[in-house]
Amino acid sequence: MRRYAEKELEEWLRAKPRKPLIVNGARQVGKTWLVTDFATRHFDSVAHVVFLDNEEAQRVFDGSLDANRLLMLIGALTGTNPRDGKTLVFLDEIQECPRAITALKLFCEQTPGIPIVAAGSLLGVALNRRRDGEQPASWPVGKVSYLDLFPMTFDEFVVAANPQLAEVLEEDDPTLADMVSERLTELLKTYMFVGGMPEAVAAFMETNDPSAARRVQSDLLRSYELDFSKHVESPLMTERIRETWRSVPSQLATESDMKRFTYAAIKSGARGRDYRDAVSWLVDAGLITRVPRVSKPGIPLEGYADNVYFKLYMLDVGLLGAATRLDAHVLLEGDRHFTEYKGAYAEQFVCQHLQAYDGRAPYYWSADGKNAKGEIDFLVERNGRVLPIEVKAAKNVSGESLANFCRANGLDKALRLSLLGYKDQGWLANVPLYSIPRLRQHR
Repeated sequence: MRRYAEKELEEWLRAKPRKPLIVNGARQVGKTWLVTDFATRHFDSVAHVVFLDNEEAQRVFDGSLDANRLLMLIGALTGTNPRDGKTLVFLDEIQECPRAITALKLFCEQTPGIPIVAAGSLLGVALNRRRDGEQPASWPVGKVSYLDLFPMTFDEFVVAANPQLAEVLEEDDPTLADMVSERLTELLKTYMFVGGMPEAVAAFMETNDPSAARRVQSDLLRSYELDFSKHVESPLMTERIRETWRSVPSQLATESDMKRFTYAAIKSGARGRDYRDAVSWLVDAGLITRVPRVSKPGIPLEGYADNVYFKLYMLDVGLLGAATRLDAHVLLEGDRHFTEYKGAYAEQFVCQHLQAYDGRAPYYWSADGKNAKGEIDFLVERNGRVLPIEVKAAKNVSGESLANFCRANGLDKALRLSLLGYKDQGWLANVPLYSIPRLRQHR
């Protein structure tokens, strides 16, 4: 499978000076495959150390963190020569060994020529964990580079499913994709069900059976919930994280004029002060995306973020379908897939792509609900300007609310993602949902 993150790995490899690289992302987004595939193409060997359930590897970092000592022991563990410059040192599941995270600083300072990649999830959680008698690990600030990995995007999915169609999506002329719109729309519907979790994609590609992908998704959802108790000591906090996690898909699928996440909807009597930490834990774990509300479309958007109101989205649209038990036969029912729950799947699809392309979550705007109503699905920054984005799950669209928002705030460009073909009206560009990769090309 082709992942665009390969280009970022190649840029890191060429960088001078080159720091150790941390590949961060939620569990099962393909971190290990990405790094090992990269290593086979660019190095003679890989010193692959997996810390998960590996006490021997963890003990290597119990003593001195001298970089040369560690490289010698890593070589003994893996049967490689990590100091020859032709071997990639790959510290996998590094969250299970916080002292290995601390050691990245020493690798950067003492052995800068050695290529070192670490991969992990729940890294923030790992830093707060310690074994008996140990001091907590410290983050190697300024001594590492970062690569955030997300589920496979639609363009990566198309490359795997139909490389010829992928070439059309990569062309600069946006109207070319409309000439094969039926084929792309069918692939889009498939992606909306299969999603971008690599194991689910592989299962579907091997069998052409959506239920094979659904089985993988259901197993992933179950595994994530088991992780809560593994990484959280308090049974009460574990239960609150689980309740919040289960509430996200149901709130996304609720028909409401106000689409923000509400604590009261988690369960009867739920309050923000009891569940804020649960939301933060899930965001830090990469399992949900927090989209803050902004009071106005100003630059930078972060300066206008409202920490009280926000929307929450899942990690992946396929996991959203699994959590809401979307049946595979919906794929055969025309546009219904895109109109279920007033476009919850379409919004999820767009949100996860904006985050994957920009490396950070988008924002949204809504009126106060008292003196005025209205909402703009997403806001992002492009070329130093705010770009409002409206998501429509069908071909029946209206730009009145978007036009009013742009006039009121002095914005001269907006974007609509829908099932209509590409059309540029000057102030408004309609981009088909299947052409969302254009947002990667025009960051």
